[in-house]
Amino acid sequence: MTMGMPFTAARPGEVYESKVWPGLKLEYGERHLLLEAPEEMDGLSSAVYGGGSGRLRRMVNIYVDRQYRCDDPARDIAELLEQWGYPAEGTAGLLTAVPMRYAAVAEERGEDFAVFCCATAGASNAARAGVRRTTFPASWTPGTINVLLAVDGRLTPAAMVNAVMTATEAKTAALGDLGVQDAENGLAATGTTTDAVALGVSQRADWPLLHAYAGTATDLGGTVGRLVYAAVGESLRAAAAGAGARR
Repeated sequence: MTMGMPFTAARPGEVYESKVWPGLKLEYGERHLLLEAPEEMDGLSSAVYGGGSGRLRRMVNIYVDRQYRCDDPARDIAELLEQWGYPAEGTAGLLTAVPMRYAAVAEERGEDFAVFCCATAGASNAARAGVRRTTFPASWTPGTINVLLAVDGRLTPAAMVNAVMTATEAKTAALGDLGVQDAENGLAATGTTTDAVALGVSQRADWPLLHAYAGTATDLGGTVGRLVYAAVGESLRAAAAGAGARR
């Protein structure tokens, strides 16, 4: 596994090139990260812009401050994409209040796939699913833990859902091992109130194996889990250290 934080001292325009998927690039912008694949991918995401299932070429993780008014986040993302010259079609857009310099990257290549993960993570609104807590009929704020996953390989639609499940379990494990708690009740947090995940799969015919599963018992799922766990944990630690240094 290759692990790192490529943009801790980056300037806009710097690019991280994947070591496991030739042509996959992560670019550091003024207030965003652009993950772009060399070809279209099958996509599945909870992104506020371009979310759901469909064809994806790029994922854009955008920083906004905590005072951001999120009356129409999809419109705001569309305007930013136009400003930056990114096509609206084939783009998933996510918002976060975590500075982009805290982005962590983890990637690994197996015999039948390659997986790339980028996470930006903070725990200011950590929450536990499965218990009563403050909720609203409809609520959206900038994502606190955003996970961008790109898989060079062949997955069935069910395996794509399975990969998102495994990624979510790994995120929860990272929070648990770091002792992150729900501020309302003191219980172990399973995520935050505003997490998002975006998955893109190349489906390249060069890969002979079609993955029907991506749970933790599989090579693919095991890799997804390790990478998400590592990236989320590293970004959480860096963001927490940065917040402490500013106090």
